Amino acid sequence: MVTSTHNTTPPTTIIAAFFGFLANTVTSLVSIAVLAGSRDQLVDTLRQSSGASMTEEQLQSSATVGLAFAIGVAALIALVDLWLAFKLKAGRNWARIVLTVLTLLQLASILTTDGNTAIGYVSCAIAVIAVVLSFLPASNAYIAGVKRAG
Repeated sequence: MVTSTHNTTPPTTIIAAFFGFLANTVTSLVSIAVLAGSRDQLVDTLRQSSGASMTEEQLQSSATVGLAFAIGVAALIALVDLWLAFKLKAGRNWARIVLTVLTLLQLASILTTDGNTAIGYVSCAIAVIAVVLSFLPASNAYIAGVKRAG
């Protein structure tokens, strides 16, 4: 019987990427809190864009539904990011690829959307750094070692 002698302890680059993705998740949760606090602004925007076609009750209801949906989607994405960060730390290459794709989508959103916040820019920068760390030579060797051992 042949046993693997490869060390499957995550290197510093993977640990740093893991914490980077955790920080990205935390900034996403902060964004959710900021979004939840912007309900009145959303009602005002809806009021201006709808003219007199919506009643106050409809405006309030639309804002509530819209915010609830946005918060739900953001929370789901944060949970998926968190799960993927733990899978990356465990040496799963597919998680690294999915995190890379999600980070590229986040970057594309930042570059093409108006009204980005400082939190959004910081979150994106952290995610980009985490992706780079997850592809450095020590990270590649770790993920390859985990694959061979598994």
